[in-house]
Amino acid sequence: MTYHPDGRLDGEHGPAGHRAAGSPDQSALARFVDTYGWRAYAIPVLVVVTALLIWSIVNTPAGETVGTTSRAPQGTAGRGGESRMTVPDMPEGEVAITELPPGGPFTEQGKGTFRPVGELGMTAGEGKEKVVRFSTEVEDGVDTSSFGGDDSFAALVDATLSDPRGWTNDPKFRFEHVSASDNPDLRIQLTSVGTSREACGNDLGLETSCRLYTEKDGDRVLINESRWVRGAAPYNGDLGMYRQYLINHEVGHSLGYAEHEPCNGDGKLAPIMMQQTLSLNNKELFQLAPQEVYPDNEDTCTANPWPYPRPATV
Repeated sequence: MTYHPDGRLDGEHGPAGHRAAGSPDQSALARFVDTYGWRAYAIPVLVVVTALLIWSIVNTPAGETVGTTSRAPQGTAGRGGESRMTVPDMPEGEVAITELPPGGPFTEQGKGTFRPVGELGMTAGEGKEKVVRFSTEVEDGVDTSSFGGDDSFAALVDATLSDPRGWTNDPKFRFEHVSASDNPDLRIQLTSVGTSREACGNDLGLETSCRLYTEKDGDRVLINESRWVRGAAPYNGDLGMYRQYLINHEVGHSLGYAEHEPCNGDGKLAPIMMQQTLSLNNKELFQLAPQEVYPDNEDTCTANPWPYPRPATV
């Protein structure tokens, strides 16, 4: 039964055989109904509803809530037994810069080893100064079936690096997709959250991707799977654009663009080397990392996944 603002209860059509108030043959209940009208029906209903709500609160297990959706992560088991995580959907506009957006499951901890993925042979760019022979790999234990499979990751890497808005718009650069066993210059790897945290560091308490270079493993770009699956708040749910940004930003570090860049004017397209995963606003980035290049001002850029969003044409 539903209470309406006009005092009507669903299923109520008015008392039949209504007698004048105070007539001698009326029972006490009838006189009560005549005196209080709809309230005679509503009051008992409200008493019952209140009692049920109190009972529900008292009997709710510790850690659960009544009438709200918890934002706490919920663990699930992946296809290969690996630890996976899901987060309930949250209302649009309530994702803080320190949180992952809602979305699909991702792998909490992979195995630390990698499998080669994708087709070989893509080439793009002139390479007047630098030729990058790269491989595409996925960490063992990462289940890619929820977003198109292993080859979908490799295909987007190829498409992004060969796009005229990408790094090859500069004739200095050329990319060649080679086998992981062919001594590539750069390994582009989709990694679990645990591996990303361990390798990239987690100083800010945020899920990030990174570029690493060591004598042992060479040059690597680690793409955090949680970000590949969930994206980032500044991209407002556009996963395709955000994934292109991730690739171009981290590969940019590998090409020698070591420093980050601030927003260079309110409303302008964000530089590709701005930390767009975290924010498009200089002040917010300054507060997160005062040691970085961001000024303490309110300039806010527009999300942009490309080094050359308006490519030069011949």
